Amino acid sequence: MKKTATLIALSLAFVLAGCNTVKGVGQDIERAGNAIERAANK
Repeated sequence: MKKTATLIALSLAFVLAGCNTVKGVGQDIERAGNAIERAANK
């Protein structure tokens, strides 16, 4: 579980670093939320 959380956090950091717009940040946060939800359902 700790490994998964670390992977998600690092992925989120890279995704947010690549955003240039507020709309892009919102989309990235939504994708990250979906990834966390899928991981929780496993």
